Amino acid sequence: MSNNVNISIETPNEHQIQEIAYDGTEIYQPLPTLSETLTKCASKIDFSKTSLDELKKDDDKKSKADQDAQFQPSLWPWDSVRNHLRDAFTEISVLYDVLSICKDKRYLVLDPIPQEASDTKIMVQVYARKKSLSQAANVLLNGAERLRNSHSEQRNNRNVSDFHIELLRLRQNWRLKKVSNTIIGDLSYRTAGSKFMHSGLFEVTKAEEEGEDEVAAPSQSPSSSTQGALVSPKNNSALRVNVPSELQGVAYIKVITQKDQEDLCTANVNLMGSGPNITQQTGIWQKTLEFAQNVLFCKELFSQLAREAIQLQAPIPHVVVGNQIRATLLPGIQLIISLCHSTTFDSNQPGPINDHDHVLEHSLHQLLREVHHKNSHHPFPHPASGPLGPSKRRMLAGPMAADRQELLEMTKTQTILEQIIAQAQHIFMRKRTQYVLDTLARDVKDPQIVSHWNAMNNPTMSCVKINIVTHGYDTIHRTSLVIHVKERSLKCICRDGRVMHLSYEPQELRDLILCQINQHQISCLLNLAKCMAWQVLSNSNHLGIGSVEPLGNASACLLASPNGDRMIAVQIRCDPQIDVKVFVARSPRQDFFPSPLVPEKFWENLGGHFKEVKFDKMEGKNFLNKMEFLMACLSSTTN
Repeated sequence: MSNNVNISIETPNEHQIQEIAYDGTEIYQPLPTLSETLTKCASKIDFSKTSLDELKKDDDKKSKADQDAQFQPSLWPWDSVRNHLRDAFTEISVLYDVLSICKDKRYLVLDPIPQEASDTKIMVQVYARKKSLSQAANVLLNGAERLRNSHSEQRNNRNVSDFHIELLRLRQNWRLKKVSNTIIGDLSYRTAGSKFMHSGLFEVTKAEEEGEDEVAAPSQSPSSSTQGALVSPKNNSALRVNVPSELQGVAYIKVITQKDQEDLCTANVNLMGSGPNITQQTGIWQKTLEFAQNVLFCKELFSQLAREAIQLQAPIPHVVVGNQIRATLLPGIQLIISLCHSTTFDSNQPGPINDHDHVLEHSLHQLLREVHHKNSHHPFPHPASGPLGPSKRRMLAGPMAADRQELLEMTKTQTILEQIIAQAQHIFMRKRTQYVLDTLARDVKDPQIVSHWNAMNNPTMSCVKINIVTHGYDTIHRTSLVIHVKERSLKCICRDGRVMHLSYEPQELRDLILCQINQHQISCLLNLAKCMAWQVLSNSNHLGIGSVEPLGNASACLLASPNGDRMIAVQIRCDPQIDVKVFVARSPRQDFFPSPLVPEKFWENLGGHFKEVKFDKMEGKNFLNKMEFLMACLSSTTN
């Protein structure tokens, strides 16, 4: 057989096996696409072994039969590609030869041609440079002189500062941006999470004429041609600030607690101070923007409170009517939140001076600062963009092993209105507690009631320490108790460790203080008797004698003299007023007569009948002083 037989092998029209799994599953390789087939064929072409002459000879042999036929393209499809590649290779070879010739100094020299040195005169150059410098200096001096003259004329004609300096000061305090050749500022609180619909934008322009920067103050009517730039007549400004008409004027939020149409306490909330007297101060553009931002703050805060009042489900529903919100603090006591906004101001308008509560005002401002701080300062770590994650307490819930109850407490948050209501309730409870304590301290002369209020308190809890002492006998005994004033209740902690929870009714606190006074008198009397060598026969703080009173109880003690021939019985009833009764008995009995039935003499030592002492007519400053005189007198009596 001949060895020049060409054998063509074609791939079968089926998928090739790519992998065989351990379970015998065959994974086939998919057929190549047209682009992959073209790439594979092109990679098999060897351009170095194919010459143009050979291809031309083949073409001549194949085209001898039909030389007169029309032009037919080459049978080899890559002829044009090969020709372009060969031409590019030729150009690159020529370029490489040219570069090699230029670099080799044997073929080409590129050194510059030396010129004849000219004679230079040094003094001429010096004079020329000096003349040029003097001309440039004259140009600069003339320009500076013209600027100086223009500024001096501007100061003489108009006593205003420079526009750009004023704009720089404005930019340092307020957010500004330039929109289509107009400077726009922003007064909103969007950086603190505000969702109020008002944009709070204002416009800044240059005051071209002298009368343009003298615009209406908030005390003028809103029908003025300009819009709210406040300028001092002695210090005109080069800026004119235009604020929207709805942000002009004076605004503040008034908080009132009422009981039967009577104002108990009031507070004003704004950014400019307390009361409407703030409009008496005037200034330049800074005052204009401060007043406008204060109006925006009050409107935004009232809108948030009104939205929360509608959404909250209270036992007694909150009422929102116009610019007023009504909420019930305690039975018969209402909280009224009003938005006061006026574009005019009357200096003779009376302000809430007598019933103004500075503590409530401070608590409300502290609450707003805390809300703003929480909205603008999120605990780390938190993402730089996107929604914020859980709070720091919730992030530490896993490592701290928090239970379900703690997790539920973390999810509970109070709205601004709920916190305001809680603080108003606490303020009312504190005032009621102060009134009860002051009334008792005024009415009860013996013993003395001293109240010490803690200066550092929580906005919803205060602490007061009450000391009950007797004048002149404070070293013998004193009764102390601590009262925690909360939102709707009182927590009383006595000296012996007893804890009592009281409601918001003032009568319960009054009964507790009277009961403590009763116990204080008995305890002081027992300690005084021990000091004077008298014996305590019996003691009871809750004695069931006498008529049954709706309020209070009776305490009593029985004392015996050192010799045992005198006895004193003291009864103190804690009625609406302190009632003290003292009885005295002596032995041997004066009415004892021996008889054949009772012949023994020792029955004479039985105590006699108790006789009441006119305690009110005895000498002494207070109860203990009188009892001391009485025990001393009975001890010295021999009969």
